[in-house]
Amino acid sequence: MERRRLVTMGGGGFSMEPEDQLLDKFVLSLVRSSCPRICFVPTASGDAEGYVARFYRAFSALDCRPTDLQLFNRTIDDLEAFVLAQDIVYVGGGNTASLLGVWRAHGLDRLLARAWGEGVVLCGVSAGMNCWFEQSLTDSFATGRLAPLSNGLGLVPGSCCPHYDGEEQRRPAFHRFIGSGELSGGWASDDGAALVFFGTALNEVVSSRASAAAYRVDKADSGVSEQRLDVRYLG
Repeated sequence: MERRRLVTMGGGGFSMEPEDQLLDKFVLSLVRSSCPRICFVPTASGDAEGYVARFYRAFSALDCRPTDLQLFNRTIDDLEAFVLAQDIVYVGGGNTASLLGVWRAHGLDRLLARAWGEGVVLCGVSAGMNCWFEQSLTDSFATGRLAPLSNGLGLVPGSCCPHYDGEEQRRPAFHRFIGSGELSGGWASDDGAALVFFGTALNEVVSSRASAAAYRVDKADSGVSEQRLDVRYLG
C-alpha cells in the first residue's frame, strides 16, 4: 500500500474558511490515530504570529495534538526527530519563493521529503500547495503579478496553480505559461478544493464547497486543454 500521501489545497482550510472545517477534518482522517500529531509550518508568512494563533484555535477544537515549527525564530534543535515524530505536516500560505529558500537553508526540504516517504501526511494551502510540485504559478515576486516558479521540491511532477477561481488572473495566466512552455502541464485547484495524491498519482479531489473544482491543464495542438476532474464534496 502506498505510504506517501499529499493533500494540496488551492484555498480553504482554517486560514480561509474558519467556520468550515471540512478540509481540515479530512486531513486528520488520513491518519490511523484517534489523536494525530499535526504540525503547522508558517514559513511562507514569515512565521506570522496571528496565523499561528489561528491554527491553534482551529485545531485545538479537533481531536488532534497541534504543534508548530517556526524557522525565523527557531527553537527546535533536532529538526529530524521533530519532523519525523509528526503524523501530519500542514504548510500555510504566503510567499512560495521565500518559503523554499528558508527551508533549504535549514535542510527542511530534505527532511520533509524523507518524512513523506516514511508515511507522514504532507498538506498545505496556497504556497503550501505550490511548494510540493516541480513548478507553480506564484505571486511571490511582486504583488498582483503572476509568474512561473520552477524550483519547487518536486515531490509531484509538473506544475500547479492554487486559487484557480479565487483570483481573476489565475486561470488565464496558467493557460498562458503552459501554452508558451514556461510551465509544464499540471494541476489547478479552486478555493475550497484539494487534490489528494497517493505517491505521485492523483487519488481523488475533495472539496469543502459544492461548487469548488479542480482541473488538469496541459499543452495541446490547439493551445491548451483543460479537463475538469471529478470532485467528492465533503459536506
